[in-house]
Amino acid sequence: MPRYMILVRATPMSEAGDFPDDPTLVPRMVAFHEEMAKAGVLLDGAGLQPSSQGFRVQYDASGRANVLNGPFAETKELIAGYTLIEVRSHDEALAWAQRFPAPFPGQPCCIEVRPLLGGVDLPAEDGERIIREQLAAIKRGG
Repeated sequence: MPRYMILVRATPMSEAGDFPDDPTLVPRMVAFHEEMAKAGVLLDGAGLQPSSQGFRVQYDASGRANVLNGPFAETKELIAGYTLIEVRSHDEALAWAQRFPAPFPGQPCCIEVRPLLGGVDLPAEDGERIIREQLAAIKRGG
């Protein structure tokens, strides 16, 4: 079955390390994740600390690694949390995403949903073949 990652985009509030002033938020998120678990679609999920607590490893064209410590400036490019689900279809992933509780009540926010490449627990040679087939299908438009 396909796996999808629901990415909760960061906001200036989440990057400042502030928590929304809404006492119903955590209970709503917990209830929603429990519902997904009972439906058998939830694989994992968590909030992330602000980017000031993280780092990036950037590679140049020769493959040399350079470590950059946070915080990172472009909030719209950052992730504040994620939920990983396994569902039967794109439509089912969309249905769950549309019911996702607003992560930052009272302010604009965005979640992004993307399918994962590959399969679960595949030998390396099968995993590479499947990823290449998936990418080729995307390029063909299907």
